[in-house]
Formats: sequence, structure tokens, C-alpha cells
Amino acid sequence: MPPLQVPRQPHPYTLGRMDEVGVGLVGFGLAGRVFHAPLIAATPGLRLRAIATSNPERRRAAASTFPDARLAADLRELLGAASDLQLLVLASPNRHHLPQALAALDAGLNLVVDKPLALSSSEAATMILAARQRGLRLAVFHNRRWDDDFLLLRQVLDSGRLGRIRRLESRFERWRPELSPGSWREVEPPESGGGLLLDLGTHLIDQALTLGGAPELVYAEIRSRRGAAGDDDSFVSLTFPDGLLVHLWVSAVAAVSGPRFLAVGTGGGLSTSGLDPQEAQLRGGSSPLDRGFGQRPGADQRALWGGEGGPKRLAFPPGRYLDFYSQMWRAVVEGGEVPVPGEDGLRTLEVVEAARESARRRQVVKLAPSPSS
Repeated sequence: MPPLQVPRQPHPYTLGRMDEVGVGLVGFGLAGRVFHAPLIAATPGLRLRAIATSNPERRRAAASTFPDARLAADLRELLGAASDLQLLVLASPNRHHLPQALAALDAGLNLVVDKPLALSSSEAATMILAARQRGLRLAVFHNRRWDDDFLLLRQVLDSGRLGRIRRLESRFERWRPELSPGSWREVEPPESGGGLLLDLGTHLIDQALTLGGAPELVYAEIRSRRGAAGDDDSFVSLTFPDGLLVHLWVSAVAAVSGPRFLAVGTGGGLSTSGLDPQEAQLRGGSSPLDRGFGQRPGADQRALWGGEGGPKRLAFPPGRYLDFYSQMWRAVVEGGEVPVPGEDGLRTLEVVEAARESARRRQVVKLAPSPSS
């Protein structure tokens, strides 16, 4: 699909009070309505000024929730009147990411793209090059880096209590035995952006790469258990140069799931269960600015630590999705680093592609060093 052709807009950074950044949002489905819009609205310095959606029901919801934001039927209309925007957020279906990103970059806008960054590593590389050539910021929304359990795992690793990590298990397993025909993520084939591996699986891979760097070997088993074109039950194994072994599971057909994280090191081990509460809180209408946002309720919502001194419970820190957009504001206004660079999204897609090749060939695949690294 060729990139959308839109008029190039000048975007001088004549920002208002507190260096306010005008934000446009494309898509007001689950990703746009539940995640991006509330986080943008809660971030000091960001102002949600435009929302593009063609769905009448979503247009009404957007108008009701954000009455000061102008509505557009599509990206073309939004970009046609974008002189007050400096940042565009793409929360559209995966197959639209590349053409919409190129159109936005050509219009002079910095970008946040919901995960996955693109359908393939080659598409991701095209996006990254276009952003570099225009001197614009490109970030991919891997918000799960700010899940409470991942933050706890990083704290334990940074403290040295785990010692040298040898094995990590990570899961997103759910029990949804029936397909949701209205969900493109479930019914479309992977080449169109469907399937769990390209959805929640990219979060698991991104977390693993954040901890371990670049893996050497990839092995995968990818299945469609419910008869849809997209995968819904997959296992991926990553082997890293230092000997770290990572096992990842993503499934919609797991009636019983294992621990969310299980990390085993030379100095101890950490096991967590349950999910970070931020998604449920956002779905329920909570604001990221509400007291207690990101905190798990109940004293039993703790991680289990095993090691010197015997087993003990560790409290989760509050989850912090808001940090993503706070850092994005600084990147646009102050020139700092984006929270998750596009290059990280590219490396995640390289692992996805290696996993698909492994499942197709039924053997371990050696992952070549990324030219982006």
C-alpha cells in the first residue's frame, strides 16, 4: 500500500504555557480510547487536540470524553489541519502503521506508534529511516516496560540479589476458547497484522530484549488452536550469548496459567502471578492521576522471593504507564531520548520473524546481528 499523500505542513515550535505539545490521535478503539487518550490527557505539557476515527459510535465517545478535541474522519483530514500539532499517536490497526507513519512524518510530526511498530522488520526500517531523514522523533508504545511486575523484576536484578540470571519464564496466558469475530487481531492472518504473537507476544519479546540484549538463537512453536487465520497459542525460546535462557508463552486457550514471571539466578529466584492493574483500571474509567492508580489491591498481591534467608514476599511497586508519555514530552520539547526507540521495535520484529521461520522449519534459527545495532 503506498503512503498517503498529504500537504506538507510547517510545524514551528511556538509552544504555549509549560511548552505545551499538541497531540493528534488516530484510532479510538481499545488502544486509543483505553490507553493512549487517558495517558495523554494526564501528562503535563501534552494537549489532545485532534482525534481521527471513522466509526460513528467511537466519534460520539470521543466527543463526549474530549469535547475540546476536534474530530476528523481519517488521517488525511486530521493532517489537513494539523498546524497546531507536534506529535501524532497511531492507535490504528497494524496494517495501517507504515503508510500512516510515513504520511505523518512527511507532514512534520513526531510519532508514537502503538505496538507492534509495523508488520515486518523491513517496514520498521523504512519508518526509522524516514524519521531520521526528517529529524523527527519515533517511539513505539511498549508500555509493558512499566508494568509493576516488570519494574519489580528489574529492581531485583539491579540490586544484585538475584545474582547472575540464568533462566527467565514469561507468560501472557488467557482462557478465551471462543473467537471474537469483531476483533481483527483474532481473525486476520499474521501478514495483515493478526495473531497473538504480533500482539501480546511483542510485549514479551520486548521485555526479554530489554533485560538480555540481542539473542543468538530462536526456537518457536506457533499454533492456531481455534481455527482462525491468526495464531493463538505460541511458545518462543530465546538463547542469549551470556547463557541466559528465556521461555515465552502467549495463549488464548490456557484454562490454567503458570506464573507471570519466573526468574532464576545464581543468588535466588523471583516468581510473580496476576497482572499489572493499570489496564483494568483504565478500562474501568480511572485516571492515571487518581490516588492508588497502578497499585495492586490486597496484601496477598505480592511476589514470592526465594533465596538466602528463606522464602519471603515482596511488594510490587506502582505501575507507571504515565512515564512513557512524560518521557515523550521531554523528547519532543527538550530533545531527550524517546521512551522506546523505533530501533527497539525493529529488533522485536526481527525476533518475531525468526520465531515464525523456526516454527515453519521446526528447528532452531540463528539470529543474525541486527544492522540497526
